[in-house]
Parts: sequence; C-alpha cells; structure tokens
Amino acid sequence: DRLDVLALARAGGELGASDPIGRYARLSDAGVPGGAEHGVIWRAQAELRGEGARAVPWLHLQANAVLSLTCQRCLQAVETPLEVDRWFRFVADEATAEAEDEDSEEDVLALEPRPSLRELVEDELLMALPLVPMHEECPAPLPLP
Repeated sequence: DRLDVLALARAGGELGASDPIGRYARLSDAGVPGGAEHGVIWRAQAELRGEGARAVPWLHLQANAVLSLTCQRCLQAVETPLEVDRWFRFVADEATAEAEDEDSEEDVLALEPRPSLRELVEDELLMALPLVPMHEECPAPLPLP
C-alpha cells in the first residue's frame, strides 16, 4: 500500500479508487455511529516538474467523501461533504521535507519512507472536517432553555 511517487511521476501515472468509508478507521470514527454509509472517492496524479536531474516529483490529490457528523446546534446527524484538492512536492527524505516545509507555500513530503496513499487521503479528509458541524437549517425546532 506504499506509493513509489518517483516511479509514478516518471510514468506520468494516475491512481484512483472508490473505497468504503470503513476502510479509513480514523475518518469512520469521526462520524456518527450508525450514520449513513458513504464512500471515499480519490484520485492521485503524479508528474515531474523540471528537467533532468533537477526534476522534482509532484502529486495532485483529489478526494471527496460525505460523513455523518453531529450538528452542534440540534445534536442530530448532519451529512457533511468533505473535499480535498491539493498538490504535494516530494523531496528525498524526512529531514529535507521538515526543513523545506516551513518556508514553502506548498506541502512538502518525503519520498522515503514511501508514503501510504490511503493514509494521505485519510489525513487530508480529516483536516477538511469542519470545526463546528451544523445544518444550514436544523430539521426540528430547537428546544428553548
């Protein structure tokens, strides 16, 4: 399940899947127990930018899911769409990634150890969770104190 980003970028490759949300334990745990079952749809496209030895692998990740969360107003389930559309630049190792990530506008990740694409999808979808999930209009009147 580990991705060779450099090989995929050299091939100009693309990967994608539609997975059940249960395959992403942390994301599934963030939802309401017994909530509607939705899937995670993702696509990753790799490319090299630059020429020759200076070519740098990049990964474009797109993912979406719908998660049943608890509305913080009415405490009922609210179907919450999550969307990710991000670019990642890859460097040789963790130390380089850590050093360059602070000063870069883009996200910088390490080629080694090879990243898990599904873990990256899950991490990005978790970061897309709203801080305070709410219905635009709650389905039932709110109780008065």
